[in-house]
Amino acid sequence: MLLQSGRPVPSAQARALRRAAVQSARPCRVIPGGRSAVRADAAAAIASPAVAVEEALPGIETTHDKNVHGTAGSVVVEQPGLKRASTLRNIMFVTSEVAPWSKTGGLADVLGSLPFALAERGHRVMVVSPRWVLLGRFRYSLLTLAAMEAPFFLELPVPPQQQDPPRSPTALAAAEAAAAAAAKAANGSGPTAAAIAEIEAVVQAESSVPKTKYGQDIMFVANDWHTSLIPVYLAAKYRPHGVYGNARAILAIHNLRHQGVFPPYTYESLGLPPHWYGCLEWQYPPHQRQGSWAEEGRSVNHLKAGLTTADRVVTVSAGYAEEIKTYLGGWGMEGIIAARDPVLNGIVNGIDTDEWNPSIDPHLPATYDATNFVEGKAKCKMELQRELGLPVNEHIPLVAFIGRLDPQKGADILLEAAPALLRHNNVQLVCLGSGNKDLEDGLRWLEAEFKDRARGWVGFNVPFRARGWVGFNVPFSHKLTAAADILLMPSRFEPCGLNQLYAMRYGAVPVAHKTGGLRDTVLDFNPWAQEGTGWTYTSCDAQGLLHAVGVALLTYNNHKEDFRKLQLRGMAREASWDGAAQQYEQIIDWAFMDPPYCR
Repeated sequence: MLLQSGRPVPSAQARALRRAAVQSARPCRVIPGGRSAVRADAAAAIASPAVAVEEALPGIETTHDKNVHGTAGSVVVEQPGLKRASTLRNIMFVTSEVAPWSKTGGLADVLGSLPFALAERGHRVMVVSPRWVLLGRFRYSLLTLAAMEAPFFLELPVPPQQQDPPRSPTALAAAEAAAAAAAKAANGSGPTAAAIAEIEAVVQAESSVPKTKYGQDIMFVANDWHTSLIPVYLAAKYRPHGVYGNARAILAIHNLRHQGVFPPYTYESLGLPPHWYGCLEWQYPPHQRQGSWAEEGRSVNHLKAGLTTADRVVTVSAGYAEEIKTYLGGWGMEGIIAARDPVLNGIVNGIDTDEWNPSIDPHLPATYDATNFVEGKAKCKMELQRELGLPVNEHIPLVAFIGRLDPQKGADILLEAAPALLRHNNVQLVCLGSGNKDLEDGLRWLEAEFKDRARGWVGFNVPFRARGWVGFNVPFSHKLTAAADILLMPSRFEPCGLNQLYAMRYGAVPVAHKTGGLRDTVLDFNPWAQEGTGWTYTSCDAQGLLHAVGVALLTYNNHKEDFRKLQLRGMAREASWDGAAQQYEQIIDWAFMDPPYCR
């Protein structure tokens, strides 16, 4: 049970500090119209020397204190109105993606916000992520972002031998101090072989930039299977030689379904001692074997290794933490996770309340807040209707779906339910997403069948007809969220989910399958007690979705005051990262109370 404490609201200066840090992280360039980033002038970026960005904004006092982290020369930034943590830590997040520089899903959003929230509370934080560079073909190298007491970035130089693409598309390259390990990974040794090089990145930072010295008591936070070998390397290669003896490792699970499973022969390329093979060995039962890597189902499973060696395990919601201990949600890992239950915790994700703020959102045709959201959302709805060629009527309920088009997100359930929804209700349905080609074609069919009621945006920003678009478009997602009255989330499983948090902040009421983080964040409406923020349903099929949407539409049409109160409760819900940062602090403290789990 996590202890709860107050959630400080960062001051305007703290938010400005964060924005300045993002803007100064050269040579990164955020592409207008989206959080995903493509490297501009990549050749110059590869050749550029290391640059340490360290500037204090006006009105923020910067001091040097040798006792804060036990290291002389560390930078302490006092931010008025922001509560500092009682115990300051050295924290290193390692991830395959981080917004706004690279993004394929919610993992990037988390790593683009949580480290800042911890840095704003006084911790020294570093984020290590691949630098994905597009030079006619894909090339991979490492970008090390260092967020110290204030969230500033440090970029390490990229050696020439790291400029060739590795055989695996998810392989990481290393910092200059770990060039040998990076070269090994680049020659096809597997996507997490360079996790050891990521640890070496800290050594490189210590030797080249004293102000980022992290010491031996660093907390490594590995995210998903891509970096789950970090606790293994700590235990197998570092602690036996007296290095990082006081370090700890947290494994954060954002989606257990993806585990990093490879043939047994790939173990040799990981640089681990032979007697550690059992840590990664994984035997699939007969019903899960698909003719891969010998009929016996033998493999090496990177996530399994991280689960069995990490000091603490964190998931992105309390509900998901319970589900992954079961057969239905464990994806074969339920036994291991249940055994580690004493060190398993769930922390609901926050959202970037600067980017997702309807009162200042630059993508909206009309901004609004809790005092004028009825008028503001009506303007956003009518403008979107005009843009999509739908009948313009602010009183028609607009229902939205935003997400990947795959079975996990329940896009097939939505397509099954949509014809009945549109035939029997005066409603408009707008969908935004990309993914499975059959599901994309399903949205195209839906628009063709219900020309005045349905619109689908699918694929990669290529128009497929005059009134529809193929593509996930970030500005459009903001406009759709602001225009929508109801947001559908029929996910079969959802570790946390972010769209329901965005929707509530924008006054769109979520209707969601009661699973994972959705059941933690979407509270069922109780008309007698006037409580709740949306509707959930337990039957994960088209009938369950239709029933829940029907109740929502009934409330929208016949009980407008109740619906407006639902919208207000959602808009008032605390969704920033500050509360989650405090819970992470507590888990980090618990990890350091105990000796390392693997020694």
